[in-house]
Amino acid sequence: MSALKLFARPLIALAAVASLSACATTPMGPVYGGAMSSTFSAADFAWSERSGPASIDGRVDYRRDGQAFACTGSVVLTPVTPYTRHRFQTLYGSTDRAALPASVVRSRNVPDPNGDYRSYVRQATCANNRFAYEGLPDGEWFLIATVSAGGDPIVLMQRVQTRGGRRVPVTL
Repeated sequence: MSALKLFARPLIALAAVASLSACATTPMGPVYGGAMSSTFSAADFAWSERSGPASIDGRVDYRRDGQAFACTGSVVLTPVTPYTRHRFQTLYGSTDRAALPASVVRSRNVPDPNGDYRSYVRQATCANNRFAYEGLPDGEWFLIATVSAGGDPIVLMQRVQTRGGRRVPVTL
């Protein structure tokens, strides 16, 4: 085998690795996978306090039994942490997406209900069934909106991910 061929393969592999590392994105908030904890830890929320170039462009388009539902106030954005995963699994029965009567959500009990994560929660006004968040760091979030069609309110929850400074379109 010629010396050129002997060195070509490692050089090609090295060039491939270097080009892939150049594609690396800005580090994002921790990804907790399925990790859950009933214990509140402020350190788990620290990433969410940063600002960043990501945004969420949201709208509510929830319908049931032929009725269109509308926002009844603000939309809440909560950072995903082991604590909020555990809390949302208990309250909504899911950490991905849910639509439940508000009375059902309020009737459920969570461990450590005094874990005060409110200072890490962001709120946006929902007008004409549209809402937006700007200046977000990369990471995972829970969106929560209360909607109504004149009867009992429904709480919509959905997990979203911001990454790479992009605008994320979301429909609840």
